[in-house]
Amino acid sequence: MTRILSSLSEIAAEYDALLCDLWGCLHNGIAPYPAAVAALQAFRAGGGKVVLLTNAPRPNADVIVQLDRMGVPRDAWDVVVSSGDAAQDAMFAGAVGRKVFFIGADKDLNFFNEIPPEWADAPAIERVPLEEAEGIVCTGLFDDLTETPDDYRAQFLLAKTRGLKLLCANPDIVVDMGDQRIYCAGALAQLYTEMGGESLYFGKPHPPIYDLARRRLAALGGTDSPRLLAIGDGIRTDVEGGLGEGIDTVFITGGLAAEEFGNDVENPESAALDSWLEALQLVPQYAIGRLR
Repeated sequence: MTRILSSLSEIAAEYDALLCDLWGCLHNGIAPYPAAVAALQAFRAGGGKVVLLTNAPRPNADVIVQLDRMGVPRDAWDVVVSSGDAAQDAMFAGAVGRKVFFIGADKDLNFFNEIPPEWADAPAIERVPLEEAEGIVCTGLFDDLTETPDDYRAQFLLAKTRGLKLLCANPDIVVDMGDQRIYCAGALAQLYTEMGGESLYFGKPHPPIYDLARRRLAALGGTDSPRLLAIGDGIRTDVEGGLGEGIDTVFITGGLAAEEFGNDVENPESAALDSWLEALQLVPQYAIGRLR
């Protein structure tokens, strides 16, 4: 059975570090949740480390700029690890070739332009038309405010016919920006796979981003085998990923699936939660309406 928490402080002393999701947990894409910020600040004040683990398709430096702009204080976290970081490693290693067709918004171009120091001497990655590409790099839709995955069927048919692999820099299917739900790169990768193409993933729930998070956490110092707690509202990303890594996990019920657990977003109904999780065959150790 999943234990419903009233606050993170109930279990904070049992863990050395948090792997905390961003969108839906710490902020809504527009503004931070004050109670969530306070919970992370309190955890750090008690000696814990906070890794912000996000499926954002951009390098962590860009994510930090966004957090600063949004008003998330620096004392709420220690390090940011993004799906963009893990996917960048794969791209520069040549996972989908050196000539790639890019699917994504202009805001994500730093995925190519901000080259990690360890890849400074790697052969260049060239963005080319689909007809000339050796593979596809997808950070999201060209315009996630107006498009849907179905708009990409013709391009994906050509790509599949040519045997191109798609590198997905964000496995999330959807996120909520304020009151608007928008599609992410994961929705395109899912469609491409359904059409017979091959998609490669590097964010949650897949191992590469957790490996990277552990390395960056180790670089901060502390114990060799820290007691980790994963926190997130994505049942197929945050929760499935945390459980798959053997990490105790807190499911934020007031995020993407909030309508499933009653009318009070802050306090999920226990019976509804247990039934919903049983149907998915996933049992996180903890749940809470909102991070607080």
